[in-house]
Amino acid sequence: MQARASRAYRQPQRIGGGAASLDYDEYRKIQFREDRSRLSGPDAPFILQAYHPGWLFDTPVQLHEVVDGQARPLEFGREDFRYHGETAETIGDAPFAGVAGFRLNAPLNDADRFDEILSFLGASYFRALGRGNVYGLSARGLAINTALGGDEEFPAFTEFWIERPAPGDTGVTVFAALDSPSVAGAFRFVLTPGDTTTVDVAQRLFFRDEVQQLGVAPLTSMYLFGPNDPGDFQDFRGRVHDSEALVVTSRDHSFVRPLTNPHVLANSYIGVSDPMAFGLVQRNRDFDAYLDTGAAYERRPSLVIAPDGDWGSGFVRLIEIPTDVESNDNIVAFWVPQTPVAAGDSRSFGYRMHWGMDPSVPGQAGARVLRSLTGFGGVAGLPAETERRKFVIDFDASDPPAGLKDGELEADVASTAGEIAEVVIEHVENLGIWRLVIEFSPSDATLSELRAALLFDGQRISETWLYQWHST
Repeated sequence: MQARASRAYRQPQRIGGGAASLDYDEYRKIQFREDRSRLSGPDAPFILQAYHPGWLFDTPVQLHEVVDGQARPLEFGREDFRYHGETAETIGDAPFAGVAGFRLNAPLNDADRFDEILSFLGASYFRALGRGNVYGLSARGLAINTALGGDEEFPAFTEFWIERPAPGDTGVTVFAALDSPSVAGAFRFVLTPGDTTTVDVAQRLFFRDEVQQLGVAPLTSMYLFGPNDPGDFQDFRGRVHDSEALVVTSRDHSFVRPLTNPHVLANSYIGVSDPMAFGLVQRNRDFDAYLDTGAAYERRPSLVIAPDGDWGSGFVRLIEIPTDVESNDNIVAFWVPQTPVAAGDSRSFGYRMHWGMDPSVPGQAGARVLRSLTGFGGVAGLPAETERRKFVIDFDASDPPAGLKDGELEADVASTAGEIAEVVIEHVENLGIWRLVIEFSPSDATLSELRAALLFDGQRISETWLYQWHST
């Protein structure tokens, strides 16, 4: 990769012809034939299936199988796919251009069925599933100059090498080459399926050019509305989101930041030295909270990134993009190292990804935030105080600190603008929660960063709740 980075970047060849004109519905009508799966055989623990090029995925990638240290190309053709409807006519008789990506399947939810577990498709995007999950948020290999006011650069995986697992293996290793105008990189992914599926990632990056902002372990998700930001949606569903909160932990702090769908592009920066974990999580697993029988949002995976080694100083950047539809991925989060990247630099990063219903968060300490709600201020039964905002944060009270008695909890609450007008803490014993109610008076502020945590005997005993309030 270092040699590749020393050469000028070459734009990959995109497909032409009818496949390039496929729309979303047409593209979905092309399916890989299960009986053509690669890596298959008696007692094979994993199988590989490829994605046809077309629609948004117009750049072929090269796939190789590695057996006993020797790589050989994996070849594909039209005979590997089923073309439903009129897709065969739309594509025409142009030569097969290669495949756009691939997925790995294994017996995850049923010993007799191979379920899709890990998928690579489009630029450097990939996603995985834990047991019981359906696809939701995605990850990327790298993010460059995201939401800085200019053009974002999208590095892409161009070539993959998949080690053939032996019968009885519980994991599979994938190597990948990444390329873009600014960087060339080598990646290794080690997939281990389970209740929480893990993907161990190692990457070595070689930079052709200076990078204004390097985004490590980038995550992409969707938040349309929910109790912590209901918006103006007239929808029978109570929530629509792939993820509901950003979590960030260090050796001395544990943050949770509920996601929002702002009216303007919003940025949040959480500075951390040597992070222990960060990720986008879906904590509410109750179908009744979503009521969507098709999307199954209650089954979307959480994804937690646990860095390997010392990442040094930097910050987690959260970007929230306004959207009116749930088909738009409007949430982005990644780690930005403090040290800038210059042309000729090389960087290495390693981390473990935890995909699942409730993956553990290294460094997470204290009572978890179970839910966050907001509305107009004031007292129930009286006219709402529309110039105020009320925030209600429910913390898990199932594991109280030793010696705690009712009335002894305190709250550490602050805002960067406006005024904290009132703070109330209530122990709701039958629900097993501590409820913190905050009345916030914005005054003339247009933006304010709010923070809240529970204290006992002067010590923080909960996650620190963060929220970015906007006047519009």
